[in-house]
Amino acid sequence: MLSLTKNALHVLRARYLLKDSRGKVVETPEEMFDRVATHVASAEKGYGSDVRYWRDRFYEIMTDLRFLPNSPTLMNAGKELGQLAACFVLPVDDSMTSIFDTLKNAALILQSGGGTGFSFSRLRPKADIVKTTGGIASGPVSFMKIYNTATEVIKQGGARRGANMGILRVDHPDIIDFIRAKRIHGELSNFNISVAITDAFMRALKRNGYYTLINPRTKKPAGRLKAKDVFDEIVMSAWETGDPGVVFIDKINRANPTPHLGEIESTNPCGEQPLLPYEACVLGSLNLSKYVRNSILEDRGKPYIDYEQLAEDIQTAVRFLDDCIDANKYPIPEIESMHKGNRKIGLGVMGWADLLILMGIQYNSEKGFSLARELMRFIQNISKEVSAELAKERGVFPNFKGSIYDRRGMPKVRNATTTTIAPTGTLSIIADCSSGIEPIFALAFKRLILDTELTEVNKYFFRIAKKEGFYSKELEDVVMAKGTLRGVKGVPQRIKRLFKTAHEIPPEDHIEMQAAFQAYTDNAVSKTINLPKSARPDDVAKAFLLAYEKGCKGVTVFRYGAAKRGTMVRLRETD
Repeated sequence: MLSLTKNALHVLRARYLLKDSRGKVVETPEEMFDRVATHVASAEKGYGSDVRYWRDRFYEIMTDLRFLPNSPTLMNAGKELGQLAACFVLPVDDSMTSIFDTLKNAALILQSGGGTGFSFSRLRPKADIVKTTGGIASGPVSFMKIYNTATEVIKQGGARRGANMGILRVDHPDIIDFIRAKRIHGELSNFNISVAITDAFMRALKRNGYYTLINPRTKKPAGRLKAKDVFDEIVMSAWETGDPGVVFIDKINRANPTPHLGEIESTNPCGEQPLLPYEACVLGSLNLSKYVRNSILEDRGKPYIDYEQLAEDIQTAVRFLDDCIDANKYPIPEIESMHKGNRKIGLGVMGWADLLILMGIQYNSEKGFSLARELMRFIQNISKEVSAELAKERGVFPNFKGSIYDRRGMPKVRNATTTTIAPTGTLSIIADCSSGIEPIFALAFKRLILDTELTEVNKYFFRIAKKEGFYSKELEDVVMAKGTLRGVKGVPQRIKRLFKTAHEIPPEDHIEMQAAFQAYTDNAVSKTINLPKSARPDDVAKAFLLAYEKGCKGVTVFRYGAAKRGTMVRLRETD
């Protein structure tokens, strides 16, 4: 039987449940899951499978909150709009026609609940010549402002504000303007921005040297900058505002499963999904807290992960996501062609911090990092096995020939990618679990969802306090007021270590956890590197350098209390 918290019901009523023409909710949560399961399972008919059987499997795994698909699927499945994917990347070529055609396409995507990513790196720099008019170019940042204004008036699916990612290569001549763009109050408030960092730039940075800027119009050198000066600009802007993040674009392209189709230039708004131009991806997340047996809340023996149940659910989830590709109604033909050509899906996780608590494992510990690698390796391997089984039933993805799988020893798979770690902002509220792979934010805190303030209280701490005999009403009052156990008397040290919050965890340990999951994830990992308000720019610099060294595909830092000038600042509500 479906059991939902008060906050989950609020989010569902505000964002997901069907409403009539007057805005009145006319659907229950059970009916929503039935709508989604029925619509997605309808794709099974095209493969001669038992539609009713898979509809029941999909309904059961969702209503037990073991798995949830990305928000557009919950919002749109079975409705006339029917757009099920969360992540899109659109090309922006160096012409007025392309710039505004892409803006039109982005509007359709944002309206359907999707998030869009763009690389503006192909646009000629400001003050460059425009031969058709005899004038001079205004540069990428000026067009980003136009996109930002358009996004401001678009409501995603009637429930979510538009979200964009804007990326510029570090060797673009306008890179300094781009890096500084969000230091101005209110600018690009509907964008997260990231600098596409190349290996050549990192080599120049390491030797304290210069690197070459390239004019994208002429493909010729357009000057040189000292790598350290540019890096310092990135660091200072990230320290002040949370933006830009960095994506390590060469590492991303080394993992591109279909290099014969072109280079990856951008990601979705939260950075976890690198995509080719016109590609889309449908995401879903497993609630890891549901797979712990004999948790420390019980007295039944040593805690363990039920890998048998997890493997069974991975099979169901991968099939669900593959079916979404066929059940989807695409906003434009080019996206349908690319998504059905590569059939990328992104199965990820949420409830990771909860799992560690239930197993009695400290988040930032070698045991925690080791378990992250073990668990994600398992999910990766099983997802590939399931994709290979689907390929036997349904065929490999159409663009298979020339892909990284088109060689001896590689599996013949249905999906070019199978795994992604998404932020699961609102999904984790519905599932009543911690978000993505993040540590707990606080033991008690308030968050703003659609202009409504919701109070979140960790559901494990007070149960453990009562079980172990150190609970008191005074303790509850102090913890509710502070949100952390720092300086709180009467709590055993091992419990304090178990309930460390995001700002109590050193940035290098945040990065270690991101790297542990990235090692066994096809796409990328959404993870915020939290820094205290007292952090210095040098701490930001160290985080960026360590993330590159550890093999992350990108990284975002957020210093508590810093983001005052750009309002998006990577609030992880995109699923």
